[in-house]
Amino acid sequence: MPSLTFRNADLDDVAAVVALVESAYRGDASRAGWTTEADLLHGQRTDADDVRAAIQLPGSVLLAGFDGGDLVTCCNLQHREDRAYFGMFAVSPTRQGDGIGRQVLAHAETFARSTWAATHLEMTVIRQRTDLIAYYERRGYRDTRQRSPFPYGDERFGIPQRADLEFTLLEKPLHR
Repeated sequence: MPSLTFRNADLDDVAAVVALVESAYRGDASRAGWTTEADLLHGQRTDADDVRAAIQLPGSVLLAGFDGGDLVTCCNLQHREDRAYFGMFAVSPTRQGDGIGRQVLAHAETFARSTWAATHLEMTVIRQRTDLIAYYERRGYRDTRQRSPFPYGDERFGIPQRADLEFTLLEKPLHR
C-alpha cells in the first residue's frame, strides 16, 4: 500500500483535481478503474468552478493526496453542525485497488473528528451503484435509505443514461 501525503488543495491545484475527478468517473479513461459512472452518466462530473468553490467555501476543505509528487486522490469535506459531509472523492483509475481509498476514508474520518468534532461522516451515492455502496458498507457506513432525486436537466452533474437515478445517504458514526 502506498504511503500517501495529504494537504489542503489550493487554487493552484484546481486543474489537476478536475482532471483526476473526471478520469475516475467519466469517459473511457474511467473504465480502467471500478468507480466509473460511464454507463450511467455522460458529460462532466465536476468543473473548475465546483473545485474552486470547494476550496474557498467556509467550513469546507478539499484534501489532496499524493504518492511522491503525483496527485492520486482527493476528497471534499464540509462541516455541517455535528456532522461532516464527504464528497468529490476520486482515486486515479490506474491506482484503484492499491488501498488508496481506505487511506483516504481513514484520513477524512480522522480529520472530521479531530478538526470539527464531527460525530458522523455522511455522503450521498447514486443508489444504482450497488458495488460502491457495498464498498462503503464494508468500511462501516450504512445506507440510511434516505433518498434524494438526481438533478435531471442540470448537465453540471452529467447527462443521465437512465431515468431512474437517485441518491441514497450513507453515514458512519465517528467514534472517539
